[in-house]
Amino acid sequence: MREFQSVDGEMMIGGVKASDIAKRYGTPVYVTDEERLRSNFRRIDIAFNERMPTRIHYALKANNNLSILKILQKEGAHIDAVSIGEVDLCLRAGFAPEKILYTGTSVSTTELKGLVKRKVPINIDSISEMRRLAEVAPEGYPISIRVNPDVGAGHHSHVVTGAKTTKFGVPKGAIINAYSEALSLGFKPFGIHCHIGAGVQDVEPFLHVTDVMIDMVNEIRDVLGLHLEVLDLGGGIGIPYVPGENEMDVWALAEAIESRVRDATDVQTLALEPGRYIVCDSTVLLTTVNDIKETPEKRFVGVDAGFNTLIRPAFYGSYHHVAVANKFDHPADLVYDVVGPICESGDFLAKERKLPRVAEGDLIVVYDTGAYGFSMSSNYNARGKPAEVLVNEGETYLIREAETVDDLIAHQKIPSRLMI
Repeated sequence: MREFQSVDGEMMIGGVKASDIAKRYGTPVYVTDEERLRSNFRRIDIAFNERMPTRIHYALKANNNLSILKILQKEGAHIDAVSIGEVDLCLRAGFAPEKILYTGTSVSTTELKGLVKRKVPINIDSISEMRRLAEVAPEGYPISIRVNPDVGAGHHSHVVTGAKTTKFGVPKGAIINAYSEALSLGFKPFGIHCHIGAGVQDVEPFLHVTDVMIDMVNEIRDVLGLHLEVLDLGGGIGIPYVPGENEMDVWALAEAIESRVRDATDVQTLALEPGRYIVCDSTVLLTTVNDIKETPEKRFVGVDAGFNTLIRPAFYGSYHHVAVANKFDHPADLVYDVVGPICESGDFLAKERKLPRVAEGDLIVVYDTGAYGFSMSSNYNARGKPAEVLVNEGETYLIREAETVDDLIAHQKIPSRLMI
């Protein structure tokens, strides 16, 4: 878990006091440290590229803020996009179409037409999708095929994607026929793709799926004479959310994966799709204490961020470390549940956490919220989504305004007969 500096008992983020950010921009607010974002990308990029050419496709679903995309575009990232909306965000951020790989599921023909119009390479998820794409794409259109490798892993059952019972990809037993048909339909297959799941902290599942994919790459070459250029192993590299938890050693992971690929295939390029690993610990959520409630069973800290702001604890049972930003060096001696303003018993950010004695007006910081924080937020209970702020070298920049009621009703229409 990331360590933050404390100055005079105040938490610092990128050289700025967390309390100053909260005073200037209000709460709840997501705060991203640009230096940390860049260093996370560079770490994994260097670890893999010093051994073998590797495309680092940032998984946009983790966090789609345009400023974050622009930073990663300047760092040389590629993109993993899962919707045409994500593709358009990337194009607006300056990514060239060929640096975006679209990997959708249950893809409509309308969306396929839009992707072809934008000239974005497509990672095929099903034979049905491939046949419909052939009806709207020109000869030689670049595709990859997503295989279901029957290797699944992840921090929760909802995010395991590589198991054979999931909805994703072409079954590995059908992959030869899939590439054979792709060639007969006039496509230009450049790669093969898989994804085992999200938040994986163990090296072994990645090595297992690498071995499975190597066998398929070689079988495709031997049976069809097709030499695939890119082996895309997807994303899923986790980060340590819990204090004391070990961080994934990406240098050891890179060496283990790439030595296998180099020794056993003629693949020229590896691809990875990290999202969480790049953006997660670059960002924290700041939220103000509205209310303190003590019952015979519990002490509750009521804050202005709920599962509409950060759904991961309620949805996945995920752990996010919390602290009191304006009492950052105070001893933690009382146990609290940190809960939000949503009218649901499941609305919580943290349970059974030791904190300093908390008072109304204190500032709670929730760690590791850059991935699937804002991007999974909602307007439940008619609450606007929060602002996002970028911090860099002691300066702060508003990169998304907090929503107002006007934003909530902007696209609603009342029939004129109801206005009488």
